[in-house]
Amino acid sequence: MNVSKILLLVMLATASDIAQAEVKLMLFGGTSHDVYLGCLNCSDVAPDSVHNDIGQYGSDISPQSIFNDIGQYGSDISSESPCNDIASDPPVIVDQNGGFYGYLTLNDTHPKAVTDQNILAWLKYKVCKVHR
Repeated sequence: MNVSKILLLVMLATASDIAQAEVKLMLFGGTSHDVYLGCLNCSDVAPDSVHNDIGQYGSDISPQSIFNDIGQYGSDISSESPCNDIASDPPVIVDQNGGFYGYLTLNDTHPKAVTDQNILAWLKYKVCKVHR
């Protein structure tokens, strides 16, 4: 393969990564998955980011936050919480185009649970505060 073809492939891969990074990943909860729980890949200063700890979706006291450990979406006993390791109806991850990425849950027996180890580690130790 010549150098120009390699450069073209690198440029296409980079363009693809940039385009893919711009896809907004959103979290929806509730039994019908119609309750917006925030943006998973937005910056920590975005108002709807789960990483904005003073925002509605990143605060540990907001009813719409997975960080609220006594709330419907953050408790370790709620069937709608990603922190309940036997949750039957945890939040879903979707993009703005309707793409489905799986259920955000510590329930490793859920058939459509997210399996990415980085996401699961973030969920387990940062969101659900499970002790190592």
